[in-house]
Amino acid sequence: MPRTKKKAPKTRGVVAVLRTSPRTVLEDTHRLMNLAGYQDVVAKDADTALKVNISWHHFFPAASTTPWQLDGVIRAMKADGYDPALIHACHNRTVVIDAHFGERENKQIDVVEAHGLRNVHLYEGEEWIPVREAVGDVADRFLVLNDVYPEGFSIPKRFIGENIIHLPTVKTHVFTTTTGAMKNAFGGLLNERRHWTHPVIHETLVDLLRIQQRIHRGIFAVMDGTFAGDGPGPRCMVPHVKNVLLASADQVAIDAVAAKLMGFDPMKDLKYVRLAHEAGLGVGDPSQIEIVGDESAASENWNFDGPFKDMTFAARQQHRIYWGPLKGPLEWSLKTWLAPWSYVASVSYHDLYWYPRFGNPRVYEAMQSEWGRLFHNWGAVPSDERGFLEVGSPATEYRFNTGQLLRKGVELLGTAIKEAPEVAARARRKEAQGR
Repeated sequence: MPRTKKKAPKTRGVVAVLRTSPRTVLEDTHRLMNLAGYQDVVAKDADTALKVNISWHHFFPAASTTPWQLDGVIRAMKADGYDPALIHACHNRTVVIDAHFGERENKQIDVVEAHGLRNVHLYEGEEWIPVREAVGDVADRFLVLNDVYPEGFSIPKRFIGENIIHLPTVKTHVFTTTTGAMKNAFGGLLNERRHWTHPVIHETLVDLLRIQQRIHRGIFAVMDGTFAGDGPGPRCMVPHVKNVLLASADQVAIDAVAAKLMGFDPMKDLKYVRLAHEAGLGVGDPSQIEIVGDESAASENWNFDGPFKDMTFAARQQHRIYWGPLKGPLEWSLKTWLAPWSYVASVSYHDLYWYPRFGNPRVYEAMQSEWGRLFHNWGAVPSDERGFLEVGSPATEYRFNTGQLLRKGVELLGTAIKEAPEVAARARRKEAQGR
């Protein structure tokens, strides 16, 4: 039943943190969300988008929304009286990530179908409208987006008036040091030319939070830290089992707490957190954040190395293009019909080289943990309202053999070229000229 609100809820600057295990993860997720006051901000009479994160279409621990994270949120909402007909999973697309393949490989679609929910892919049949039509004078306060897109850009019309619950994971990122709730809006709100914002990514995330706070009925985040990723994320990471969950209605605060767990100072090390805090869009200063739940878990310091200590070849080149000596010679090409070269390079490196050589063994090792076994046996192990009664046997072989990975990589390479916005734009022009 809806709760009567006598005054505005105190959700800004409040972050819930709990330790968890496969046996209690569903119960813990339900408790976590209520500790963070989600019913005070997620309206029951509005559609709610569960914004799934797919940072890699392959399963890689800590990279993408976990099935138990998604399952726990849906079960909690159902138990608290939310109408399943008003809940849907929500996906964006990038030219280097196959969202349909990813939702299968990360077993997110299994959860959505088990609960009978709608599954929305924002780039497939959804209407996008000019941002100024959606946010009005908020656009006048953008830090960088008006400069990056002088002709404007569009956002999904369906987002206006919807609740959104972000489902990020705890991990590092080679562009933003860490990534979480704020960056989870990146793919959903910007069009396919979102890579234009990489040189000003921190300011972009602040602008996107402004947009969200204008268009959404309610904003909430549930962050999975059962696995946490260190190193050159959001893909090529070293996964660690950390057994924590976080939730908050304050997107700045939850990212700050996650960063602090990883060993960073959010106000010094994360420009996007500091800028959002200074703009009054949330609370980024840990001394001003109220922790509810397990304070001892929130006070841990995992002393992660971070994304810059041992960057991959691809990450180093990206830094050189956006902020280093290759900026002049190459960055301009990413705004022209030549841009697909970068998509080809990314898929070739990550899917055809790094994952078969380095990722596959790391996935296999993670599969031996309780969370890895639960993932491996998802759908075949019994559960109750608290969690999973068992996690099943560990994987006895790699999830993919090298041949399978290489074949899929070549397929993804073709998809990246075919779906590149620059290629699609040229195809539309040719079609128009032929009429």
